[in-house]
Amino acid sequence: MTKKEAESGSEAAEPPPSAARRPGGRTARVRDQVLAAVGPLLVEHGFDGLSVDAVAARSGVHRATVYRRWRDVGGLLADVLDAAGADRWTAPDTGCLEGDLRALNEEVQDALSEESSLARALIAASFRSAGAADALRRFWEDRYERCAHVVERAVARGELAPPVEARSLLVAATAPLYHHLVLLHGAPDPALPGEAARTAVLAARAGAFGTRSRTG
Repeated sequence: MTKKEAESGSEAAEPPPSAARRPGGRTARVRDQVLAAVGPLLVEHGFDGLSVDAVAARSGVHRATVYRRWRDVGGLLADVLDAAGADRWTAPDTGCLEGDLRALNEEVQDALSEESSLARALIAASFRSAGAADALRRFWEDRYERCAHVVERAVARGELAPPVEARSLLVAATAPLYHHLVLLHGAPDPALPGEAARTAVLAARAGAFGTRSRTG
């Protein structure tokens, strides 16, 4: 998730009828102002330095309005993540599975390694806020669903023999990026996106991600 994704999105709550007939009305503007303030404050000060009062001050929205609509920091972070999930992002389509996974990994690496990474800050905050954690899970569910087309296209092209569990393949392809950049705090590695993609493709062709039987 990039900073741009985290700051974009549409109304999270149902607006009153007058606002619904007036796209871009005051309700939407207030939300845009508030959410645009959350990310920079989180990156600059971390979860402990993020407060409703600080968001209100930076956004220029009255603190009573922020408290009324978002209630607390968890509500603000959850709305930032929900807004990010309302974008029009689509998975890469390079014409082959390895190329798609490499391009996807490059996007992940860029988002996690950019200076003052909002993606990393939101991941860290999800361990401190139940609301943010739930919203982050929704965000990942949405991204996995969109990325499933990468695997479906590969099967349709004959690159992989069905059945293939798309999520397992996608996790295997992207996990090395998160492990290296988030867990180990490693420097960006230009070769890693391609290496991780290639390894996942080889495993998929060997049948490693066939649909698993589940019990219970």
